[in-house]
Amino acid sequence: MENSTPWLLKIFFLLIIILGCYSSSSSWLHPLASISMAEHGNYTTISDFRVLNRRKLLKCDDPNPYLKISVDPNSSLSNEEYLTVTVSGVLLPSSSDWVALISPSSSNVTDCPLSEAYYAQTGDLSDLPLLCQYPVKAQYVKNDPDYLNCTKKDCQESVLGKCVVATCSGSLTFHVINIRTNIEFVFFAGGFDTPCILTRSNPLDFTNPNMPLYGHLSSIDSTGKSMRLTWVSGDEKPQQVQYGDGMSQNSVVTTFNQDDMCSGSTLPSPAKDFGWHDPGFIHTAVMTGLHPSSNFSYKYGSDSIGWSNQIQFKTPPDAGSDKLYFIAYGDMGKAPLDFSVEHYIQPGSVSVIKAVTDEVNSVNVDSIFHIGDISYATGFLVEWDFFLELINPVASQVAYMTAIGNHERDYVDSGSVYVTPDSGGECGVAYETYFPMPTSAKDKPWYSIEQASAHFTIISTEHDWSVNSEQYLWMEEDMGSVNRSKTPWLIFMGHRPMYTSSNADTSVDPQFVNAVEPLLLQYKVDLVLFGHVHNYERTCAVYQGECKAMPTKDANGVDTYNNSNYSAPVQAVIGMAGFSLDKFTTDSNSWSLSMISEFGYVRGNATKEELYFEFVNANTRNVGDSFRIIK
Repeated sequence: MENSTPWLLKIFFLLIIILGCYSSSSSWLHPLASISMAEHGNYTTISDFRVLNRRKLLKCDDPNPYLKISVDPNSSLSNEEYLTVTVSGVLLPSSSDWVALISPSSSNVTDCPLSEAYYAQTGDLSDLPLLCQYPVKAQYVKNDPDYLNCTKKDCQESVLGKCVVATCSGSLTFHVINIRTNIEFVFFAGGFDTPCILTRSNPLDFTNPNMPLYGHLSSIDSTGKSMRLTWVSGDEKPQQVQYGDGMSQNSVVTTFNQDDMCSGSTLPSPAKDFGWHDPGFIHTAVMTGLHPSSNFSYKYGSDSIGWSNQIQFKTPPDAGSDKLYFIAYGDMGKAPLDFSVEHYIQPGSVSVIKAVTDEVNSVNVDSIFHIGDISYATGFLVEWDFFLELINPVASQVAYMTAIGNHERDYVDSGSVYVTPDSGGECGVAYETYFPMPTSAKDKPWYSIEQASAHFTIISTEHDWSVNSEQYLWMEEDMGSVNRSKTPWLIFMGHRPMYTSSNADTSVDPQFVNAVEPLLLQYKVDLVLFGHVHNYERTCAVYQGECKAMPTKDANGVDTYNNSNYSAPVQAVIGMAGFSLDKFTTDSNSWSLSMISEFGYVRGNATKEELYFEFVNANTRNVGDSFRIIK
């Protein structure tokens, strides 16, 4: 008994010190950030993890000699891994213990008191920032149900054959993809509110950080004879796409850096500061000599850094042909494929992309249109890689056409119509680099394209659309030049809607409606698709808030709009592809014919006689709404 006394005292003092890590500190508010919560709360989702950078990093003077963090496998990482991270040697498991994945491993995991005002843009004002570099993702160790109960014990010290010091362990699974820079895991106590660092793992490298990855396709014109392939690599040397029967094209290489990001005069943006992650190099190559509505295969890369798998893809139909089958949605983003929390999570994105993947793999889908709020990286650049990995199963097979949204473009003093911090300082730079569309110039992200019997006019609601602006004049010219005998359907797409039954006061800009809606009527637009609001809603043939025509039921009970006697466009909000769903705040709008707040996507079938549209619930795969427009 006398021999065990020193060990009991040691355990007593260890517990006192460890418990000290969990105490909270006083908070204070920097005057530069005094209006931040009110400003940012309107368009960011505030969570404990999302505002991590506003927390004070406490001293965690833990003398625990048994504490370890290990990773399995602990060798070089492949392009996608599910890693088991184990913390062991824990004397007192707590529900506030957590593990963060950081990258690169050289990230500054200390507080940055001289930069406290920068972090107002996370939307939280409660305290000093925790980390100079934002974690990629994190999990509480209590996700392992055996951790708090100390089911997994190890005896560290024995006296006279009796264990006097036992420790606990817990294991977590992290989904990791090749983001080129090495990674490391950090074990924290104190939760997200009052954290302190306990220990860190050894750095882990990717086997091939230069590997060509995340290839995605887009159309460059209306012929169906050329397709652009864009991919990411850690290597700046030109690579190749090899396709078809012995054809190849060299890539054009570009990238962007922190100096390309936007920032305020007093508050540097997340993209400029703690959210930055090196994007590597973005390669693009145009495959020519193709045939419309045809299947080909390709691979991309080089002998020196490696090749992608051989991938089958389909070209879209050329303008003027008859049949088109396309999928459309907005506001997708991404969600973790483990139990992590991340800076921004769009919970429906995984189920929607799974449903779309099944459709692309089983049906002859020609194109996909994603109309704004693409990745929701919003200044946390590593999240673009996770989004590109998520959509790769579909975007590598068919043209993935996009429109810009507020979370890609908007920032103060950047020239966007709306002066909000929604892009986190990206200001469209990351979006336009990853998704080069057939636009006329940089930061003019409006374009049109024709596929089969449809002409698509795709605008930016975030750039000047006022009467006689450059974009307005382009809309007039584009829609005024459509040959309706060649492409009878005119479909107009953008991000922010003109009509919604969900908080219309904050979701609809009357000035945008007043400027642009008359053009839709003048040029006899058949169908208008918008996102931004996170649900599905369809209107009558509507203009200036009034139904100019109502659909009739066909023999199958499907709403049918007869545009042989044109009255006004049908409009639909399709922002239900990932972001947390919006509830409808009213059901009294006479122009609203269908309202669905479920995750999903829409699919369109166009022939020269009919445009048939369906809303598909991603979880059940059931059709929740359908309608036809006929000539």
